[in-house]
Amino acid sequence: MLSDWEPRFEQFIEHAMEETPDPAHDREHVRRVVANARQLAAAEGADPAVVVPAAWLHDCVVVPKDSVHRARASQMAAERAGAFLREAGYPAEYIPAIEHAIAAHSFSAGIPPQTREAQVVQDADRLDALGAIGIARTLLLGGMMGKPLYDHDEPLPKNRAPNDKENVIDHFYVKLLGLAAAMHTAAARREGERRTRLMRDYLQELAREISGDSLASAS
Repeated sequence: MLSDWEPRFEQFIEHAMEETPDPAHDREHVRRVVANARQLAAAEGADPAVVVPAAWLHDCVVVPKDSVHRARASQMAAERAGAFLREAGYPAEYIPAIEHAIAAHSFSAGIPPQTREAQVVQDADRLDALGAIGIARTLLLGGMMGKPLYDHDEPLPKNRAPNDKENVIDHFYVKLLGLAAAMHTAAARREGERRTRLMRDYLQELAREISGDSLASAS
């Protein structure tokens, strides 16, 4: 069944993303989340008839990170996805679970995932915020929003509270470094921890280069 539906999901999400382009939440992000979700669903015994549509459609409404409506973005996406699926004739018995999985995927919304399928979709999306791709997406989005990379006086927050509204690097400390520990599935937790170690190594190297220690140690 899904092989017939997935081209329709992809076409729908491409049209939706044309309305509000976001380089960190683009078609390739969705494809990576779908790939993550498939693997996690297979490992966890989650129903692909719920997981795969939810993964494809989870960002069918994109709200800017600095918008006052950001916390409602996933609920808006769930409503839009549900309307599309009903109109398109997707099996009705799966749609409420798909809507919940989409609504619960967002960090900003703070909606606890109540089903295994929703846990899988949330983990699949959060994995894409970690590791090498997570670093790239964070820097891309921060640059798009016009934020400075780091705080001049204290680039990595140690003696101050991290504030990702003021600079990009603090987003790692406000959100990203804690994601792996909150993963619901064992496979996502393992991969999330691996990706988090990579990000910590990046931050350590960044601090070294900012401080000038890299040249001193090379001499």
